[in-house]
Amino acid sequence: MPTILIADDEPRIRELIREHLTHAGFDCREAADGGEALSLVQQGGIDLVILDVMMPFLDGMSCLRRMRADRIQTPVIMLTARGEEYDKLAGLESGADDYVVKPFSPRELVARVRVVLARTMPKSREDAGRYTFGELVIDTASHSVRVAGQEVALTPKEFDLLVFLAENRGLALSREKILQKVWNYDYFGEDRTVDTHIKMLRGHLGPCRDYIVTVWGVGYKFDPDAAKA
Repeated sequence: MPTILIADDEPRIRELIREHLTHAGFDCREAADGGEALSLVQQGGIDLVILDVMMPFLDGMSCLRRMRADRIQTPVIMLTARGEEYDKLAGLESGADDYVVKPFSPRELVARVRVVLARTMPKSREDAGRYTFGELVIDTASHSVRVAGQEVALTPKEFDLLVFLAENRGLALSREKILQKVWNYDYFGEDRTVDTHIKMLRGHLGPCRDYIVTVWGVGYKFDPDAAKA
């Protein structure tokens, strides 16, 4: 069970994040300021830090820079009430792995935690590149997909689309972003290209078709938990 450190000087924010992370199966620890957060990270055993920028004694940005200066590579998601591009770039350039602006959706934050951990936590050779969501199994090594034990035939682009959605589980992805990542940045297609492939992909997934959720006005997200609700 991954351990998440929640560093924020507002108790109600820490409580809100802790409740959602605990429900999602994570172990949580808390810090009320940057100095306490840095001390806990230095002790080890933390898999990811949710780090508020504005904290007393040692602010989040300074805490992050101290971590990276000490060669502590624990992944960090910055949490701040400021949304200016300069602040975001400063955090990322200092070594943050992601950036979330207050007010935020707790479910989106949990999804971002999953995405960062999936990218940074070491995996066994057996599990690397393999995703299991209920009856759906995606294996990038063998380039195969199974639904309820039966292999599903996908085109290469449908497979790439499914993998991209699964790797960003719970995150709302715009059609533009999907086009850029799945069809490459130099592709100048139309939004209908994404919609058409999503429709075909849902058709292939059968009982797991509802894992791909339409986010009206935005695009799509891969959310197996929403399908169970």
